[in-house]
Amino acid sequence: MTRPTSRRTVLTAALAAAAAAGTAATAAPAAAAARSSSRAAASLVDNRFWTTYTDWCGGAPEGTRAVAGRRPGLVIAAPAGTTSYADPHTGTTSTWEYATWTSPVHRSTVPATEVIASWNAHTPQGTWIQIELRGTYSDGTDTPWYVMGRWAAGDTDIRRTSVDDQTDGRSTIWTDTFSLDDPASGLRLVSYRLRLTLHRTPGTRLTPTVHRIGAMASDVPDRFTVPATTPGAGRELAVPRYSQNVHVGQYPEYDNGGEAWCSPTSSQMIIEYWGRRPTAEELAWVKPGLADPQVCHAARHTFDYQYEGCGNWPFNAAYASTYTEMSAAVTRLGSLTDVERLIGAGIPVITSQSFFKGELTGAGYGTSGHLMTVIGFTPEGDVIANDPASPDNDAVRRVYARREWENIWLRTKRYDANGAVRGGTGGVCYVYWPAVPTASQRRVLRSLGLM
Repeated sequence: MTRPTSRRTVLTAALAAAAAAGTAATAAPAAAAARSSSRAAASLVDNRFWTTYTDWCGGAPEGTRAVAGRRPGLVIAAPAGTTSYADPHTGTTSTWEYATWTSPVHRSTVPATEVIASWNAHTPQGTWIQIELRGTYSDGTDTPWYVMGRWAAGDTDIRRTSVDDQTDGRSTIWTDTFSLDDPASGLRLVSYRLRLTLHRTPGTRLTPTVHRIGAMASDVPDRFTVPATTPGAGRELAVPRYSQNVHVGQYPEYDNGGEAWCSPTSSQMIIEYWGRRPTAEELAWVKPGLADPQVCHAARHTFDYQYEGCGNWPFNAAYASTYTEMSAAVTRLGSLTDVERLIGAGIPVITSQSFFKGELTGAGYGTSGHLMTVIGFTPEGDVIANDPASPDNDAVRRVYARREWENIWLRTKRYDANGAVRGGTGGVCYVYWPAVPTASQRRVLRSLGLM
């Protein structure tokens, strides 16, 4: 589970306080509710990702070039210049060659209150990347260039980091999320550009390779409850089971050890479901004798040195994409029907939710923010989840009531155990899949705006 005082908790609390009080939804007849919920969800979220050779050729390069092939990408061709970077987490200032690529302006189909970027990249030692976003508001004015992340797969060149204290008085970057300060004002973000800056050690021919960059823009209304959906076909995927609590006390420098590792533990489960895992050489830094050392590895390689935690959403997706031929994205889904479609195509989903003890029958705990892996559905439609907040690996597989799960995941407002209004993530999830998916997987991913 994430720390109860996390920056994301501050964000959701602020949004809940700023917005008008929601009205509890009432359920329509089951089949009609499922259809209307799916249509409504489609209008709440806009995904735009640049991944193809044509996409990379369509941006504005300064020292970068597009690379064709089975998995197209963007690399440094000839540096645009040099720059100094003072790493706030090491105290070291270093000089880097750099090149940039700026996306075309994307006009979102959803005038948005929030935007979350995510990316897939290869950063060999001696390289790193920066991701920025600049948007246009509905009143025609622009945001500043906001840093959405400074990222490297490793931690020897720079310390991967989000950037605090970014605001123009109308929007703020909360760790990994662009958020309007006052959604109730009616102001929205109607379009945006993304800018990539690729860095490398001067005088070398090294280069990062970016395979995917994009963002999810959304305007999810305030809601304490969401319409119920009709259960689909039951199916369960054979996803490995790992408990974060096995690692309590291990590597406290990474967010106090395993008790806060729900996100990397969930990521590692799905990475291994797809047949990938770190090599023995990559795990050599882990103390001998620790169980499941790959979970420690995932925590180290998702850790955000500013957030001081492993729960940065795009950092987890970026970590998953460092494995051979893997793609990953952060998005919002609109209903459990969408999750069922992914499960039906063989794709598990990592979901983010918050709830107080007693709201999710059988969990046995409450949380201000927690990641789980949905691995299937029972024939009755209940959710089968690998819950890393379990005492051991054998206890990880849980079955949770569909209606309870759907609500705690999709709502944007909730009451805590003391009756105070708090925020919810509104359907945020991570989706990881092979870079070359099957035809059925491609159809589902495309229908959800992920391809």
